[in-house]
Amino acid sequence: MTGAGVEAGAGAAEYRIEDLAHASGATVRTIRAYQDRGLLPTPERRGRANVYREAHLARLRQIADLLDRGYTLASIKELLEAWDAGRGLGGVLGLVAEVQGPWTDEEADRITRTELDAKFGGAQDDEAIAEAVALGVLERVPGRDDEFLVPSPQELAVAVELHAAGVPLMAISGHLRELRGQVEHIASRFLEFTTEHVFARYLGHRPPTDSDAAEAASMVRRLRPLAQQTVDAELARAMQLFATRHLHHHLGAQESTIEGSENRPVLLPRRTTQAVQDLVGADQVAAFIAAAAEREVQARTLDALASSQARANKVDQKG
Repeated sequence: MTGAGVEAGAGAAEYRIEDLAHASGATVRTIRAYQDRGLLPTPERRGRANVYREAHLARLRQIADLLDRGYTLASIKELLEAWDAGRGLGGVLGLVAEVQGPWTDEEADRITRTELDAKFGGAQDDEAIAEAVALGVLERVPGRDDEFLVPSPQELAVAVELHAAGVPLMAISGHLRELRGQVEHIASRFLEFTTEHVFARYLGHRPPTDSDAAEAASMVRRLRPLAQQTVDAELARAMQLFATRHLHHHLGAQESTIEGSENRPVLLPRRTTQAVQDLVGADQVAAFIAAAAEREVQARTLDALASSQARANKVDQKG
């Protein structure tokens, strides 16, 4: 056989491994690795050569598509075995598309460097730009050094408002890094929670049946907004609670300074003060909490002193 493929009797193309590699975009080494893993059907042996057909080319393209969707080779093998056994992949691929699709209705935008500088007071700050790119707030446009893609215009708008209010750009990026870590933890916990109580019944088979995968995709569509709604509600509650505490703290501190008093008001959860009142009586609540706080401070001071001395001893021993 020579060339990219040789037509067999009934018009079915046949390939040498080199021809198959050229037609599929995979390397010869990759094709052999797939054979060893059982991802490709065994080729026909003809003399000293292996003969591949259109089915092998179609399988290689299918593997490449699944790899692009984020599947591992082990998962792909399970999916292809299900396919070979007559189980459809439409539901599974639909589930993948549902999960990997956009989780927001927000549309990306573009912005020039001049427009970006203007939004942040007109000064050029290459360090802040590099930090924004590292965080994914901005993405460079290939071949356009003066233009950026903005995946989330809302997130950029928040940064603009915070900077206009006096927050330095590097402080904004540091806050975003911290916030992102906390939000990713929330997302992880929500997925663990819903997987345990909702999706486990759909994902019991590996891979899931076509019907189970289709039902799971439908459930993703139903539950997707719940994570955002829950975070929005809890964030609103927490902001109101802590903003009120901060305001009372600063107003109380100011009044104490004016009056020359050393006492400052401290807000505590109602259940905490009630528990203390049940323990020592209403007249002793303030004294008990003050004593408990002082004991905690003393204990931490002693721990810090002991830890410092222990480190000093280790240094002396090394010396």
